[in-house]
Amino acid sequence: MSEATSVKPIKVCILQGSPRPRGNTASLVKSIIEELEHRGCVVKNEFLYQKDIRPCYGCRCCQRDHTIFGCVHNDDLVPLFDDLLECDLIVLATPIYSWYCTPPLKATLDRLVYGMNKYYGETKGPSLWAGTKVALVATCGYPPEKGADLWEEGMKRYCKHSQLEYIGILTGRHLGYDRPFMDLEKEERARLFAATIFEKVSASLS
Repeated sequence: MSEATSVKPIKVCILQGSPRPRGNTASLVKSIIEELEHRGCVVKNEFLYQKDIRPCYGCRCCQRDHTIFGCVHNDDLVPLFDDLLECDLIVLATPIYSWYCTPPLKATLDRLVYGMNKYYGETKGPSLWAGTKVALVATCGYPPEKGADLWEEGMKRYCKHSQLEYIGILTGRHLGYDRPFMDLEKEERARLFAATIFEKVSASLS
């Protein structure tokens, strides 16, 4: 087997927090997926609004075993745990509502910060997803520096706390409900963003 064919493809897990599977955020993500798959990535694309994801109780049951997710909820987030552990890149995509991500993505992040990070029990354990790369996609009505900036800053801190590696954000501004969102410029930026994060992940795996 040649070296080219023996290289494992990059695994990507995309968590979409938009309630609209064909909305603005999904349009940007579609171009990203096409570019990543063109480069040989294996991409799993999940729409969180279509899943049963319950809020974190802060009960710390997940801290009893440092090898598993261990959450008391038996909902649709549990099977995503293995996907996130196995992937090389996590892409979190959301429209910005009230200067932050949407409710299902926020609930997901709350659950993962406990279940993936075994920091909160009687004995401190590891971050199970340490080193995984994280990229963000956000759509908003304000200019991105006033619309998506708080979420980006929050996610930078989240990544540092969880020992994840933050590798960048793609933002898209919607100028009004009476105007189309997607255009050639946004599509090109999305494909360029996909190429950039692909190269960053590839470099870390080589």
